[in-house]
Amino acid sequence: MVSTLKKGFIVGLQTTWTLGKIIFPVTLIVSILQHTPFLPWVITAIEPLMGFLGLSGDAAIPLVLGNFLNLYAAIGAVLSLDMTVKEVFIIAVMLSFSHNLFIETGVALKVGVKLWIVLLVRIGLALLSAVVINLVWQGGEEMAKYGLIPAKEEITEGWVSILLNGLEKAGIGVFQLAIIVIPLMVGIQILKDLKWLDVFSGWISPATKALGMEANASTTMAAGLLFGLAMGAGVMIQAVREDGVSKKDATIAFIFLVACHAVVEDTLIFVPLGIPVIPLLLIRLGVAVFLTVAVAFFWKRAEVAKRKEAYYEQ
Repeated sequence: MVSTLKKGFIVGLQTTWTLGKIIFPVTLIVSILQHTPFLPWVITAIEPLMGFLGLSGDAAIPLVLGNFLNLYAAIGAVLSLDMTVKEVFIIAVMLSFSHNLFIETGVALKVGVKLWIVLLVRIGLALLSAVVINLVWQGGEEMAKYGLIPAKEEITEGWVSILLNGLEKAGIGVFQLAIIVIPLMVGIQILKDLKWLDVFSGWISPATKALGMEANASTTMAAGLLFGLAMGAGVMIQAVREDGVSKKDATIAFIFLVACHAVVEDTLIFVPLGIPVIPLLLIRLGVAVFLTVAVAFFWKRAEVAKRKEAYYEQ
């Protein structure tokens, strides 16, 4: 048991270091950018797109904050704006597909998923979902009533204070990651050594196979669904390295998870916005299943065609 705990702790530290090298600088840079003309410029640049998505110009603010920072920043922005129920629901669906882009994309690259795939799936799903909801849903014109009012953030002035504030946020981000990832990796190592993880993989392997992946990708799927891309990345990275998860399965798993991850947290977090969260969850899950099955199907067909071509060339 001592060797198990030691190995899990070491893997947890290694994972924290790997992800911390992404989270710390990104958080610091974005925190500083908040106090520059850059974010207002981005918001102004995408305002013309808002009408096409069924949103007002103000909606650019939570969309930019959600993608540059996280869902909490986006929700704080939504709560400060007067918007219709339909607008808030569109924003929630968009941000459920596309948020925290810099950190979570960095995590995907560490697992071995190509950059263009992550960005295409996340941003593409966000834009497509907004257009579809805007065209299909004819109601929701009443003003949204929010359940909670966010606490006002303390105003930071002066570049020294801004830098210190950014360093504090970045350090807290890495610390929060460590206190989740290290115990998680220790727990996973215990489950592996006791062979319980094999039992769990056996339980969900039919669902994993139905989505076009091998059974050894089940740990990666479970980690992302429960803990999200950033927090579950430690398990996912270890699974890819140690469980022999192929690049194809890792990519397919990530395509599923970018559409539907952290299903508990990322669904409940929208409750204060006063929108129906069950439809939000069903949209995410349905899109994830459909997209993953479609990608796996066409990937398999491409592999078969490639093998046939190689056979006939011999």
